[in-house]
Amino acid sequence: MQMRSRPTLDDPFDENRAAEGQRPLAVVTGASSGIGLELARCCAEEGFDLLLAADRDLAEATSLGTRLGVSVQAVQADLATMAGLEVLLAHVGRRPVEALLANAGHGLGGSFLAQDFDGIRGVVDTNISGTLYLIHAIARRMVAAGSGRILITGSVAGFIPGSYQAVYNASKAFIDSFSWALRNELEGTGVSVTCLMPGATDTEFFARAGMLDTRLGSGRKADPADVARVGFKAMMACEGDVVAGLSNKVEVALAAVTPAAVLAQLHRRMAQPGSAPSR
Repeated sequence: MQMRSRPTLDDPFDENRAAEGQRPLAVVTGASSGIGLELARCCAEEGFDLLLAADRDLAEATSLGTRLGVSVQAVQADLATMAGLEVLLAHVGRRPVEALLANAGHGLGGSFLAQDFDGIRGVVDTNISGTLYLIHAIARRMVAAGSGRILITGSVAGFIPGSYQAVYNASKAFIDSFSWALRNELEGTGVSVTCLMPGATDTEFFARAGMLDTRLGSGRKADPADVARVGFKAMMACEGDVVAGLSNKVEVALAAVTPAAVLAQLHRRMAQPGSAPSR
């Protein structure tokens, strides 16, 4: 992803809307389904207006406005590209952002050498480059305003060398680490950074990553609504990170004391194509 200067931002939210008395604005990426959709629901229930982005149809997320009485604007854009990021930032305009929920992410299964490099680059550009660019733009404005909350969706996968999911796990290791570094840098600014670290969750992730024939993709998964509520609560409490689910907490604790080679082998058994048990 080639970085360019940011666009001049107009504010579509300013039209016919007084600055005072506005509900706070939450920007949620990856909001078309799964954890992102449920994070959007949490924000709406809390009284946030929503600016939602995803590379797929956002009809279900948009309907939250009607059901919960908040303003919802949807932007269908590929946040792995500068064009998509610029479109989203243009819709933010000058309106203050109280909460940024950077949830957009892509997975990719299979062996590294067998993967198409465009797919590999898509994972990196979505999970890392696009996420950082959006946070960089919005967090600067939050710091200038002296307030704001940022929730970044990392993963317990970031603690485990991801054989047959190598690029994805590495991207989440980057994000998990980055969130703590940024949180430390922003101490005293009024802006908090929280990292939500889920494990396997019942979303479209494994189908899109081509992993339905693996133990990971076919196994038991968490409810995305439960995961989102855990993350949203942690963000509102300005906590540093939260691992969703007791089994995932145990997994993270064990990963901290298990040799990397052993973790890679364990992950291989779960993510290797064709590893799903026969029914």
